[in-house]
Amino acid sequence: MPLSRLQLSLFAVLLLLGACSKKTVSFSSKPDQDMGNLALSDTLTQNSDTTNLLNKRVAMTKEQEQQAKEKDKKAQRKPKKKKNIFLGEPIKKAYTKSGPKGRNQVVEIFYYMRTPQKTDPFAPIRYYYDAHKRRIVQDRAGVDPGDNKVLHGPYKKMQGGKVVETGFFAVGTRHLRWERLNKDNILVSKAHYEKGFPRDANITYYDGAQKQLKEVVPYVDGKLEGDYVRYLESGKRDWDGQFENGKKIGLWNKYWGFRNLPNRLHYVYQYPESGYEPEAEPILLREYNRNGVLVYEKDKLDRRDAVTDRPGINRTGGRK
Repeated sequence: MPLSRLQLSLFAVLLLLGACSKKTVSFSSKPDQDMGNLALSDTLTQNSDTTNLLNKRVAMTKEQEQQAKEKDKKAQRKPKKKKNIFLGEPIKKAYTKSGPKGRNQVVEIFYYMRTPQKTDPFAPIRYYYDAHKRRIVQDRAGVDPGDNKVLHGPYKKMQGGKVVETGFFAVGTRHLRWERLNKDNILVSKAHYEKGFPRDANITYYDGAQKQLKEVVPYVDGKLEGDYVRYLESGKRDWDGQFENGKKIGLWNKYWGFRNLPNRLHYVYQYPESGYEPEAEPILLREYNRNGVLVYEKDKLDRRDAVTDRPGINRTGGRK
């Protein structure tokens, strides 16, 4: 039976109402699940899924960021400077300048002991740094160094920006290999030391136990070369000076040798400055009396008595 116009209109309205109604859809649900099961199993409506996972990811990211920051900080930190140590002793670097500025200026770079130690009293020469006068000083007489710093470690001497001497100090004495070079960087001389004593030196003692030093005669390649020193049987210094190319050079010192007093100078003689110059008679530069008072200085002062005990030397510096 054909539908009436009214029935067709009513059927169309019902279809429209069904199309506009709301439905809850779960992408993980099955068609036969009821609404209660959908509410429990639907991942879009569970609180413990995406929220907790996000929190975990955020927490991990913060930890990673913190680790990265710490890594950057460590990379930016300046590494701690290692303390300079030589032969097991902490040392500090210093330098001195002398002479006119420019090509002839002399620069000495060296190290000294942070904690001073007593130097060997029998060493031919002891070296110190006078911080007040800003210069290196030598001690042959065994005087109290006071506040002077004990040299210890590498040494370099430069003139006009070029190295002219290198070596090492150990507790105030020359140690290991020492070299002298000219301005063309050509080796002029070399010597080896063992805490102040030339390695090839002829060393003699007063006693069989080799504790009471008598004389140090320096040799390099069979020639007299280096620092010479002689002691009295009492242990006091008698003579010291230097050899070069088998000849006496520079200043030679004679001491009084008092048993109960520090090494006290008696005479100071001048020899040629270099062992490659012609030999010449020594010249008396200075003389001191028993009390350490200067009584004679060449061309400046002469308060000596008529009688003198200078062996074989006259007042003008020539031999009798």
